[in-house]
Amino acid sequence: MFSKKPIVSKSDEARLIKAIQLAELKTSGEIRVHIEKTCKGDIIAACKKKFEELKMHETKDRNAILFFLAAGSKAFAVWGDEGIHQKVSNEFWKSITDCAIGYFKQNDLITGLEKSIEMCGEKLQLYFPIEADDKNELSNEISY
Repeated sequence: MFSKKPIVSKSDEARLIKAIQLAELKTSGEIRVHIEKTCKGDIIAACKKKFEELKMHETKDRNAILFFLAAGSKAFAVWGDEGIHQKVSNEFWKSITDCAIGYFKQNDLITGLEKSIEMCGEKLQLYFPIEADDKNELSNEISY
């Protein structure tokens, strides 16, 4: 039998989940990562569609962020819900994308995602600090 090579290893997946957990420690914001092998069509449209499929728009403060990587297509997008998008500029989203792509070009997908998640966590903490009654509204697991 042929086995399909996973898009990311179990240890890399653990690194990403840890990055999400650390980013969410001091914020009510939510972060998810979705990874696919390829993306046909517009990566931003695919990211937005996955955001809705994952019901990320249903968070209390509308402050969820999705990282969408189509590794085989060398495509990446990030989508923030209206709560966080109203607080940050388009330059912020561009800086997140530029950070990730800088690492991707060095064949380091995981560090690119980790650093970008960290940057989003800092912004979420600034605008959406953790509250006493905060609960983790979305899974930290990577979706495929």
